[in-house]
Amino acid sequence: MGLKVLPPTLRKNNRYLAVDIKIDSPIAKDDFVSIVWDACVKFQGELNASNFNLWVMRFYESERWDGYYTYKAIVRCQRDYVEEVRSSLALANRYKNGRISISTIGLSGTVKASHKFI
Repeated sequence: MGLKVLPPTLRKNNRYLAVDIKIDSPIAKDDFVSIVWDACVKFQGELNASNFNLWVMRFYESERWDGYYTYKAIVRCQRDYVEEVRSSLALANRYKNGRISISTIGLSGTVKASHKFI
């Protein structure tokens, strides 16, 4: 007998942040995942960051612009912790001795709707 799927009333409510990343050097999706987790753990602590239900859903590479590499990403977090995640990402400014800027460009309730921001 297989596992049953949870009904929608028992599932966690998620929100999807569309973020814009500007950085000095090229990065991969795995690097961005570590940047997100490090920023949240440093600012909020391990206890709060474990409640965020963070997940990098999509990671898109954009063009090089004005000496910076630009990327777009969609990050999933739990509905109750959206402001904490946004503030943690905004405070990330260094990665491997290079400068990084992460800004939130949109917030939505589904992955499909968050694509309009990217």
